[in-house]
Amino acid sequence: MTVSSSFALHATDGMARTGAITTPRGTIRTPAFMPVGTAATVKAMMPESVAATGADILLGNTYHLMLRPTAERIDRLGGLHRFMNWDKPILTDSGGFQVMSLADLRKLTEKGVTFKSHIDGSRHELTPERSMEIQRLLGSDIVMCFDECPALPADRDRIAESMRLSMRWAERSKEAFGDRPGHMLFGIQQGGLEQDFREESAEALKAIGFDGYAIGGLAVGEGQEAMFGCLDFAPSQLPDDRPRYLMGVGKPDDIVGAVKRGVDMMDCVLPSRSGRTGQAWTRRGQVNIKNARHQDDPRPLDENCTCPACRNYSRAYLHHVFRAQEMISGMLLTWHNLHYYQELMQGMRDAIAGGRFDAFEAQFHAQRAEGDIEPL
Repeated sequence: MTVSSSFALHATDGMARTGAITTPRGTIRTPAFMPVGTAATVKAMMPESVAATGADILLGNTYHLMLRPTAERIDRLGGLHRFMNWDKPILTDSGGFQVMSLADLRKLTEKGVTFKSHIDGSRHELTPERSMEIQRLLGSDIVMCFDECPALPADRDRIAESMRLSMRWAERSKEAFGDRPGHMLFGIQQGGLEQDFREESAEALKAIGFDGYAIGGLAVGEGQEAMFGCLDFAPSQLPDDRPRYLMGVGKPDDIVGAVKRGVDMMDCVLPSRSGRTGQAWTRRGQVNIKNARHQDDPRPLDENCTCPACRNYSRAYLHHVFRAQEMISGMLLTWHNLHYYQELMQGMRDAIAGGRFDAFEAQFHAQRAEGDIEPL
């Protein structure tokens, strides 16, 4: 028997929400942070280690996987879950954002986008229909519509043209997705920072009908203040009874601010990318383990953290292995960062359920204002 996918809202506190997305591969607790497994791996992490941090779902990347090793090869090998040894849900993005970033290497038409691979220069075409086919071959639990995302700032005419093209592509994506019990299709709201365009986009998506709705076109250079300004109205334009996903966000304070404004799901490469560059995220803010002040410090990154990096290793050791360019440095710091992000999400879920999100947010900002602990 196929288990259907669904979303249940369990509690609200102001605009903040907590609930659960049920899929055949498991339950996703919301608000949820999705670690990014761009090329069928979360960099520097084993899949079981990612699960141990508390992650309920991973994000895979349509653009990168279609180029290498190809969706067809992954399908022949049993699908993305088996291929990367991850048995929990996977969301795949549509490839639209990555194609947008190719700039001069792409050509945009009503049909879709033709582009040159950043790997070998080979030419490819990505359309709403092809994006749906790739994500079906991958076996994604949550599939994203194919969209076009302009970089900000952009003038209103460009934003309107792009948004309306994305809405036409959303309709084609829905048709190509078809009837797939146990799998979910999310539409993507566009419209830049413009409230009227966001409303028009939301109404178009609701008329088509989706299992969830993403807020796209943010975290593309507009800055936090502008992003929060948009999030003050964008989530409420979307249905209350469906999950809301803010794409490509972000830093811990971005995440807390987004949840405060009604967002249920987020993803970002930041915790893993920071781990590989010697940056650790803690409840007191960011720690640069490269700094010489850590070289004789026997204390953990965070004395209250239970991740392996904090339980078993000192700042001095983490400083040493980073300076020595040892692979374990990126592994330990990434594990810590992902653990911290999941701990942050659990803290918000508990706070919303208990009706104390404002107190949680105040404590979050107060701890960050204190800064990192003083060196010995």
